[in-house]
Amino acid sequence: MLVSCKGKTEKAPIKWNTKAVAEANKKHNQLLEIEKKQGWLLLFNGKTLDGWHLYNNPDSTNYSAWQVKDGMLYCNATDESKVRGDLVTNRPFKDYELNFEWKISARGNSGVFINVQESPEILQTYHSGPEYQMLDTDHMDYNEPFKSPGCLYGFQEQLNPVNVKPTNQWNTSTIKQKNGKIEFYLNGVLTAKEDFKSSKWLSQVNGSGFADKPEFGKHTEGKIALQNWYFDVWFRNMKIREL
Repeated sequence: MLVSCKGKTEKAPIKWNTKAVAEANKKHNQLLEIEKKQGWLLLFNGKTLDGWHLYNNPDSTNYSAWQVKDGMLYCNATDESKVRGDLVTNRPFKDYELNFEWKISARGNSGVFINVQESPEILQTYHSGPEYQMLDTDHMDYNEPFKSPGCLYGFQEQLNPVNVKPTNQWNTSTIKQKNGKIEFYLNGVLTAKEDFKSSKWLSQVNGSGFADKPEFGKHTEGKIALQNWYFDVWFRNMKIREL
């Protein structure tokens, strides 16, 4: 920032809370002081799987494909010795903003499910939770309108075109939900928008491939789940705040 003093232009003093200092001090999986004041919490601490477990199988989490590696939440999906399953938060969330970064292996496919209802009667996370789609740029479905990255999987095309980072490069994503209304963002671009309380949405669900899943898309509160789908995927800087 520049300031003018008696005809001279000088740099303003750099304080602890200026943007330049905040960016310089930024570390992965940590919160800045300003973020703490704004109510942000870490959903992944970069060190352990605290706060997470395997869907409907919490006792197997320590042996699962999900692990912490070099400060990243990593799904080792190709190791057949590991217990497979989606990773889900211990607690549910209702109105919130979730920010996270992700990268994926070649031709990879993954996703984030929201409003997940966990019970033995609901066999999979996607039987209740709508999906924020994640795809590698070389995946065969990349150009499929209802399967493209950042879309509400199976229901909407991307609202706006977006540049997706290629294999093994980091993308940034945001999921917002307030009173059942959701917005998805990918690399700063709005890619999906829906009202889960609307008759239009419920009609779409009833006419979709999820019509035989009685809990799908019916909820505006639930757990957040990360998909294990045959491809390695990495997450970091997962931050959430309640709205």
